[in-house]
Amino acid sequence: MIQKLIPFVFAAVSATASAQQSAPLASATPPSNTLQLPLTSATPENITLETGGPKQTPSSAVENSVVKVFSSMRAPDLYKPWAKQASTEVTGSGVVIEGKRILTNAHVVVFSSEIQVQANQAGDKISAKLEAIAPGIDLAVLRIEEDKFFDTHRPLPRAEKLPDIKDSVMVYGYPIGGTSLSVTKGIVSRVEFTPYHFPTSGLRIQLDAAINPGNSGGPAIVDDKMIGLAFSHLGGAENIGYVIPCEEIELFLRDIADGKYDGKPGFYEEWQTLENPALRAFLHLDESVQGVIIRRPFSDDASYPLKQWDVITNIGNTPIDDQGMVKIGSNLRVHFPYLVQHVAQRGKAPVTIVRAGKQMHVDLPAPVDYPFVIGPLGASYPSYFIFGPVVFCEATADVVSSLTTAPKGIDWLMYLLLAGNPLIKKYAEKQDFPGERLVYVSSPFFPHKLSKGYYNPVLKAVESINQHRIKNLANLVEIIRDSNDEFMTIECAGRSGETWVFPRKEMISATEEILTDNGIRSQGSPDVMLIWMAHPPK
Repeated sequence: MIQKLIPFVFAAVSATASAQQSAPLASATPPSNTLQLPLTSATPENITLETGGPKQTPSSAVENSVVKVFSSMRAPDLYKPWAKQASTEVTGSGVVIEGKRILTNAHVVVFSSEIQVQANQAGDKISAKLEAIAPGIDLAVLRIEEDKFFDTHRPLPRAEKLPDIKDSVMVYGYPIGGTSLSVTKGIVSRVEFTPYHFPTSGLRIQLDAAINPGNSGGPAIVDDKMIGLAFSHLGGAENIGYVIPCEEIELFLRDIADGKYDGKPGFYEEWQTLENPALRAFLHLDESVQGVIIRRPFSDDASYPLKQWDVITNIGNTPIDDQGMVKIGSNLRVHFPYLVQHVAQRGKAPVTIVRAGKQMHVDLPAPVDYPFVIGPLGASYPSYFIFGPVVFCEATADVVSSLTTAPKGIDWLMYLLLAGNPLIKKYAEKQDFPGERLVYVSSPFFPHKLSKGYYNPVLKAVESINQHRIKNLANLVEIIRDSNDEFMTIECAGRSGETWVFPRKEMISATEEILTDNGIRSQGSPDVMLIWMAHPPK
């Protein structure tokens, strides 16, 4: 339900702003030249569970399947996209699964330059390679070259059904506070279908337990079978921990069976519940009709199967109630988009709707990704291109969200908002055309006479070059590459932007000198350099 998800980031900004009421108001000029953009935390609280009660003897088979994961992480530098941040040593947990593989959380190994695993009671570490990763659902698979390791460390069986509320759960892993395997106990308190990292949603098991760094990727066990992978906790609360259930793990493993991760089919329509009596009367609905109302379809194309005011009554063969919930099992209700990941085939999900009093069956598109103008970085390093003293970059949601924690970040957010900058206006917006992405300037101008007299360009969005509207970074590179004009006129978007005019040939000749002076190895990321070098400019 998109309209309920988008405000989350702005709520976070408002909460931070409230805590800093003494901060000065945004001015008509950028706050400073020294913006530092930290990457959105790549390690969202690895888990351990603190419990009381009688001691239980852990299963030796489970202990033997749990490993400690060591990761040397080189996160992107969002302020200098040609570089990486200093290496950070991260530890987490993992579990042996079928196929001689190890399952862990994506945030434990994302952007890793080196990964090692160590078995319980072992004295050595074994090198591992990342085989597949899904940051949206926070899962990753590792492979190690030493096959003999799996002769003594067997795959851990996974439960075939969700646990029941109040089931006692044992959680294994390597949290901070020691080096040996930790075994603790919790209770299943809730199972829900909820957003992980928008637009990805999935089932999530809640435990009444605290969370500590290091346990992420460790298995949660009921009756010596894994019910899921510990991965996070609720910030600002006590004793609320979360587990990715085996159902989500199975979908992930099934997806990567062909060697690549495609993503989960999703439901991206804007909808609302059908509880209000006046709303039902307005639509002339019979009392027997239950479901949800389409407030705004994902597409307004005439051929799109859903229209405004359609009532979705069933996903597949499962009825939806007026609160937008469906029953799974005997005593569990979850939000109806949960069913899409199970009934979708070849990118479409069968749904039943009521339109103008008539029941209809339609095949609803269920794409695996949401076409954001400003998309998430995921597990990729940012795309960038350096031309003369200017650093162009394709905007990601990580840049905007990082401003909530960056020094003077709230001042920057307010400045961007008042200036009408598309980094704010287009945040969480859907593309107007396929391939639309926002291009912005990530860094100050490199020192050079070509940029004399121009203001700090950081976070300025690029609207056009030589009157050609910019569609994405690849399009920008093509326009610069193929231009024969004497000057390059770069128009910035928003009310506080500038128009930069540069001599084209001097910009080309100065680029190599600027790269050398600043110790930069490549003019652009590999994806854009393929475009640039296809027809090198003269």
